[in-house]
Amino acid sequence: MPTQKQVSYQNINTYETRNEHTKNTKNVWIVFHGLGYLSRYFLRYFESLNPEENYIIAPQAPSKYYLGSKYKHVGACWLTKENTQLEKENVLNYIDSVADAEMLSTAKNLIVLGYSQGVSIATRWLASRQIQCNHLILHSGAIPTELNKEDFSYLHTTTPVTYIYGNNDEYITEAKMTEQSLKGSDLFGKRLKIRVFEGVHEVFKPYLLEVSLKNPTNFM
Repeated sequence: MPTQKQVSYQNINTYETRNEHTKNTKNVWIVFHGLGYLSRYFLRYFESLNPEENYIIAPQAPSKYYLGSKYKHVGACWLTKENTQLEKENVLNYIDSVADAEMLSTAKNLIVLGYSQGVSIATRWLASRQIQCNHLILHSGAIPTELNKEDFSYLHTTTPVTYIYGNNDEYITEAKMTEQSLKGSDLFGKRLKIRVFEGVHEVFKPYLLEVSLKNPTNFM
């Protein structure tokens, strides 16, 4: 029988940003893409936001692979069922490095968004590092089953949490919608708001614009 062993080594990964972080920046976003994306393409969903007021940081899932049978386009994945715990720690350590490089702890209005598979990364990172943010957006994805309300008890009571999805999302059945809304309510209580839009499994750009125009929740 084969024996699985481990080694530790230094790794380097990229991430993408959009706009500049200046004194005029109102919102700092850290956004986690879904399965099959590259971060530079995911940032296109944020093109309509005011570039002077919004600075967007998009970490890059580390596992790259070819999409389709023509081996032309490349996508990426955050985690799989293989060595999930080990890979999760590697991913979270990478996000810590991005956060340190971008000095997220000093951000005036930090918005955390996870889309599709990115929801699992956003919530795990917040919970494990107890990151305070001014708005958490869970877009068309599932909250990991291992997380419980104690993991988010540190989160400020005024921090809004939005669970948003399309009413024709081919990946979210009615049962899953109910399950996720119930789990979200258990985790976040009265902080949670559910938003349903007319559409499929896609980023709802009008909502991103709406969030960018809101007055920041100030609790820092």
